[in-house]
Amino acid sequence: MILESLRDTVERVHGAHGTQWLSGLRDLVAQCRARWSLNLEKPFDNPSYNLVFPGTMSDGKEIVLKLGVPCEELMSEVAALNVFDGIGAARLLDYDAQIGALLIERVIPGTPLFKVQHGPASVRTAAALMRRLWRPASDDSSFPTLIVWFGAFERLRQQDNGGTGPFPSQVITKAEHTLTELIASSRHRMVLHGDLHHSNILLSESSEWLAIDPKGISGDPGYEIGPFMLNQLPINSTSATMEILNHRIAVFSEELNISRERLGRWAYCYAVLSALWDFEEAAEWSDTINLAIMLDQLA
Repeated sequence: MILESLRDTVERVHGAHGTQWLSGLRDLVAQCRARWSLNLEKPFDNPSYNLVFPGTMSDGKEIVLKLGVPCEELMSEVAALNVFDGIGAARLLDYDAQIGALLIERVIPGTPLFKVQHGPASVRTAAALMRRLWRPASDDSSFPTLIVWFGAFERLRQQDNGGTGPFPSQVITKAEHTLTELIASSRHRMVLHGDLHHSNILLSESSEWLAIDPKGISGDPGYEIGPFMLNQLPINSTSATMEILNHRIAVFSEELNISRERLGRWAYCYAVLSALWDFEEAAEWSDTINLAIMLDQLA
């Protein structure tokens, strides 16, 4: 049941706490199966940080059971699903924060966006879903802020005694300055999905597009396009990639009524942040930095 890729990721990210969680995973699955009267199938392939099972409840309702190490990120997902309340997103049916278990209504047939739509149509679908999902963030919101997420910049500086490590200094410095300006000029603080790319937008049986796997974050809506911008791009074709990025920004700007320049700058900052996250997890990051440089040319 526990794939090695999941074990490696959980232990790298969560350390001893993750190892302990993994050791009790079989009992945890049995506990959830009994608690919610679930008939569970094999877990979905390619797990990242969580183990996710499709299944049914005793009344035949189709669900997914998502199990993850109890942590702030998992609880932000719970909070986001509660805020969205089934409007534009899969509905949260129940959860147990103490054991890190989420019971979520399954999206049927659940075909991801990239298998159905391409080009401008897919961007318009994503933009329409963003507008459905976004909610004003309250002053006492418990969601992490963009400033917290972009703390990766400060961590890099601290690690390299003020330097930028393996990253081009001009890229990091520009991203830091751009982020400061964007946050200072932000007029709207919304509850965002935080990871709304092609694979997290699924088709439902009512032909409605629904989001899954929200991170749950509070911040400027311009940030939201970042994951979509970096997803489903051609390999080893700079000119084709530039053309796609250019078209995506243009359509998002039109659909979201946010200036092209502002969206381009947010996408640039996100690309740099994504590369830093990859670096922190010992993953390949150079391709993402190259995308950031391309986005800088379009902003």
